Amino acid sequence: MAKKGKKYLAALEKYEPQNKYTTQEAVKTVKEIAFANFDETVELTMWLGVDPRKADQLVRGTLVLPHGLGGKDKVIVVIAQGEKVKEAEEAGADFAGGEELVDKIKGGWLDFDAVIATPDMMRSVGMLGKVLGPRGLMPNPKTGTVTMDVKNAIEETKAGKVEYRVDKTGVIHTPVGKVSFDESKLLENTKAIISAVVKAKPTTAKGRYIKKVNLAATMSPGVLIDETAFA
Repeated sequence: MAKKGKKYLAALEKYEPQNKYTTQEAVKTVKEIAFANFDETVELTMWLGVDPRKADQLVRGTLVLPHGLGGKDKVIVVIAQGEKVKEAEEAGADFAGGEELVDKIKGGWLDFDAVIATPDMMRSVGMLGKVLGPRGLMPNPKTGTVTMDVKNAIEETKAGKVEYRVDKTGVIHTPVGKVSFDESKLLENTKAIISAVVKAKPTTAKGRYIKKVNLAATMSPGVLIDETAFA
């Protein structure tokens, strides 16, 4: 186990790490114990009582957070053809094009944060699965990133649209904002994600659905949220 630094250990002394807090208390505590010299991202982690190996228990979705994610603007790539390329450029896409962008990504170019594609380009985009998939960048109809309405997709992405998706261990990791956010804004974003995940409970899930909830800044220790409040 990696040795924790003095600042990390000092942060642990400012609260009771083994205790479970209300969502509001957790947000307040995360802001108080953050110590990094940069604006840390605050991430929500939820352990779910689902079996991700079963297709009907995959918990996944997207939502636009009430107050966005903060930080730098996302670099957006739109893979399309014809008039949709122009539409994407006018809507604010950083890069828009067709096969030339697919080839560029195949060649190792990954200087972007989001990829949107039109359905007619998915035959080509599908070949990028091994590159984009592991990075969470593969366009998907379920997340609204495979669409003919590229203008709306770009606007939602820039507004702070996030995807939540259970991993193979039954855990969801989702950013909810920055430490610099007002407490009320960070709280609203956190509650919005939790509510979305609760509503996404598969009908086939058995037993306790929300098993554990943790909120933490990038460098700081985590704060447990009382999961019984969402039962």
